[in-house]
Amino acid sequence: MKTYPIPMVPGPVTVHPDVLAAYQVDYGSGDLEPEFLDLYNQTEQNLQQMMATRNQVAILTGEGMLALWGALKSCLRPHDRVLALATGVFGYGIGDLARAVGADVETVGFGYDETLHDWDRIEAAIARHRPVMITAVHCETPSGTLNPMQYLGELKRKYQIPLLYVDAVASIGGAPVLTDEWGIDLCLGGSQKVLSVPPDMCFLSISETAWEIIEKVDYPGYDALKPFRSAQKNFAFPYTPNWHGLAALNVSTNLILKEGLEHSYARHEQVARLCRDRLAQLGLEILPVKDAVPSPTVTAVKVPESISWKELDIRFRKNGLVVGGSYGPLADKVFRLGHMGMQADANLVNQALDVIRGVMATL
Repeated sequence: MKTYPIPMVPGPVTVHPDVLAAYQVDYGSGDLEPEFLDLYNQTEQNLQQMMATRNQVAILTGEGMLALWGALKSCLRPHDRVLALATGVFGYGIGDLARAVGADVETVGFGYDETLHDWDRIEAAIARHRPVMITAVHCETPSGTLNPMQYLGELKRKYQIPLLYVDAVASIGGAPVLTDEWGIDLCLGGSQKVLSVPPDMCFLSISETAWEIIEKVDYPGYDALKPFRSAQKNFAFPYTPNWHGLAALNVSTNLILKEGLEHSYARHEQVARLCRDRLAQLGLEILPVKDAVPSPTVTAVKVPESISWKELDIRFRKNGLVVGGSYGPLADKVFRLGHMGMQADANLVNQALDVIRGVMATL
């Protein structure tokens, strides 16, 4: 399989050498040895710090979708009302997932190039639908946007909505995620974005209100959250623990905390600004509209009308650059630069933009 010297895919991203080294160690049996539990507890504390929460954080073996599905299945019963706030592929998609488990879903939708706004409309939908759960996406990677969450938390409290579910897979570590301050009950994360770990681990913070609902719903599947409430206390995890993946996640979170969260946020923002500025100099247009909030971890760029995405991708790859396309209505219309985690590096971004400049000069 061909590899590329300038990796700018928005996840899975380049893996840190120290993280890779964690996979080369021969560990014991994670469900029997106390060292595994110690590592789990340490990693949970790291994630709590990164997510600004005192809530328990469950760490699961699987890609981020496992957490997204598991949280919905563990908290919803058929006909429960859900309000899905959507500004992109994942926002609309989470509404579809909730429908798939039998929920009565109302979607408050916005353009794929927008971020959450028109709070009067959102508030009216909350007041009318009276959901048991509101869902939202913090960073919409297919659109390169970052949705504001603080006011949503205020509305959740105002209307006493039991659960606020937020996909923060592509923002944790690269932008502030204030789980408790924003009133998030289920804050979902994954290993393959800013944390720069292979896509084999996911995690989520779970509020006490969410735990109470999880106990009542009593969902029994592989992705069920209920067993994790007592897993650490009883040293009884629901399936064979992934010691390698947990060790990698521990290394990654330690690296980010050693750098300092504020420094990491600033690094991502600076690199994102560099990326957007250079794209503008080339006459390329980013997807988010003027009033939307662009993501510090990924930039979505409109494919020029003079070339197809397929041909543009071929030309990038011939010059050593690999980027991401997009999905749904944005497929073939947008390409994305993932400047997150190990890839939030000014030198790497400049190399990528140099290639883009060279390709644009041939159009």
